[in-house]
Amino acid sequence: MPSSVPDHMEFPQQDDLLYLNHAAVAPWPQRTRDAVCAFAEANCSLGARDYPKWLGVEQRLRQRLAWLIGEVDTDEIALLKNTSEGLSVIAQGLDWQAGDQIVISDQEFPSNRIPWQALANQGVQVVEVNLDVDDPEQAIIEALTPSTRLVSLSAVQYGSGLLMDMAPIGKACRERGILFCVDAIQILGALPFDARACMTDFVVADGHKWMLGPEGLALFYCRREVQPKLTLRQHGWHMIANPGDYTRKDWKVADNAKRFECGSPNMLGVHALEASLSLLQETTMDTVADRLAERVQYLIDGLLQRGASLLSPAAPERCAGIVTFTLPGEDPAATFQRLKQGGVVCAERGGGVRFSPHFYTSYSVIDRALALL
Repeated sequence: MPSSVPDHMEFPQQDDLLYLNHAAVAPWPQRTRDAVCAFAEANCSLGARDYPKWLGVEQRLRQRLAWLIGEVDTDEIALLKNTSEGLSVIAQGLDWQAGDQIVISDQEFPSNRIPWQALANQGVQVVEVNLDVDDPEQAIIEALTPSTRLVSLSAVQYGSGLLMDMAPIGKACRERGILFCVDAIQILGALPFDARACMTDFVVADGHKWMLGPEGLALFYCRREVQPKLTLRQHGWHMIANPGDYTRKDWKVADNAKRFECGSPNMLGVHALEASLSLLQETTMDTVADRLAERVQYLIDGLLQRGASLLSPAAPERCAGIVTFTLPGEDPAATFQRLKQGGVVCAERGGGVRFSPHFYTSYSVIDRALALL
């Protein structure tokens, strides 16, 4: 059922704040603040007396994350620190051979480029594919060769906002025995996403953007069949099959994705992200996506009426939540500073100014931001 909680109660932002920066770091919902305050109070007054209850919250978070990426098995979900760590687990875990190729796009955020480039000392080549073409998915598929071991792509590009169709790429990879990794940080929480339908082997995403959660906690999905292919480079008490048996010497790694969690969990982040995802799940991702699409189209129309040049796709099937633009005769840095002085929280990305509203963003916020242009 869609949430009956009014947006202004979940997001009681200051009247002079025009927040259009969810593609960077999102504000928390009120319920997330409340969850963190309650957790802090419990720590102060009770310590870890109720730790089993905290573990229940952690399990609910895994279930919500599994729901968010298409009802996968919670045994395929690990909780890591951030997207970079998740991608590094993959990069450092696979058994590379000199001459192996990794295909990425030419628009990737450094998180989805540097871990692969760091493999150059093992003879691994990173192939960057130009996405500024009529059919970017086909361009990726045509770049696959017998030497391709892995494709790693952002579902939505952070600068241009280009929404990729992951399914045909995943199908092509699966048919060729190529591993497929999706950096989903700019889609999860904004649009529905189905890891199995896209035939992904890995899905990685921080919770602090469209998922409306804190920094320092990320989803790491690893398909069950692929988990044994990753050599573990970090070890600790938490990633073994019997983490509560502290005296056992003949340990073995967990037979699920918890094998990638080497130490104590980020319980503060767990409580926060679980609360944030509860709002998305109550609202439903279809409703979130519909409301976000309406706001993105409203924003695009307003920008075009003011003579702006879009650097993001205008076609609805290519849009998620990012709209990047420039104004004629004005440097993007100057536009950004002018908007910042007017109370707009946005970003300078992809050669222009990047607006990124969310499903709850009021039209008055968009109107006031546009008026400053």
